[in-house]
Amino acid sequence: MAYSKKVIDKFEKTLKEPEKNSVGKWDPSEDDIGTGMVGAPACGDVMRLQIKCEAKDNTHVIKDVKFKTYGCGSAIASSSELVDMLKGKTLEEAKKIKNVEIAEALDLPPIKIHCSVLAEDSIKQAVEDYETKI
Repeated sequence: MAYSKKVIDKFEKTLKEPEKNSVGKWDPSEDDIGTGMVGAPACGDVMRLQIKCEAKDNTHVIKDVKFKTYGCGSAIASSSELVDMLKGKTLEEAKKIKNVEIAEALDLPPIKIHCSVLAEDSIKQAVEDYETKI
């Protein structure tokens, strides 16, 4: 199985400059933070995604995102790609992001589609967590 150039580029960029590429964490108890944590028992990948939101004109907007992923290059690249997709989105827009979009953006090989599914699941959980605080 060969990784696409997009996966390799995203993975290497994230490893070289983790802070610049949104790797990290915030205090999950803060009111403006939503946290999603998901794992895939079959492969051992674990993904934590956090969104930092602000209220704007009766809606909530994702102003920043952080993640930490333990897993293969495709899992890390999927997390990083999701970060790029989320910044500036409303919660409603974020809920509509599907794993297929992430997989297509990275040209994920079929055997690695589960990595994009983890990313989709992590945003659902992060939004759900944030919504319990508002």
